[in-house]
Amino acid sequence: MTGERVAECREPRVDWQELTDLTRGQPFVVERVRLADSGVVVEGQFEPPQLARLGVDDQVFVAAFVRSHGSIKEMERIFGVSYPTIKSRLKRIAEHLDFVDTDPAPTGAADVVDRLRRGEISAEEALAELEGSR
Repeated sequence: MTGERVAECREPRVDWQELTDLTRGQPFVVERVRLADSGVVVEGQFEPPQLARLGVDDQVFVAAFVRSHGSIKEMERIFGVSYPTIKSRLKRIAEHLDFVDTDPAPTGAADVVDRLRRGEISAEEALAELEGSR
């Protein structure tokens, strides 16, 4: 193994913590996954979920936030820090996460359908545009 470091971990909870420590925040790709109960192995290149890419301390913080149902008052109690400290940490963590756009811009197809509904184009023109966008 030239220049490669292999982390052997025993407990599943420790696996992610050791992997996170090992990568020190650098991007990584998972290339092999084994389902423990069935022994099924899947190989390929998979990006870990966003939360798994956070440092262990931030993962613990996010888990506590979810378990406290988003109560900053409860987070203050758990971590023994002030409201501004909790807000600052949440903001810092949020900067590392991509969010799902709840109101995305219309796709080409959605735009064509909207124009068709408004009577701006005919059904034939809509079909032609949709077929041309493939």
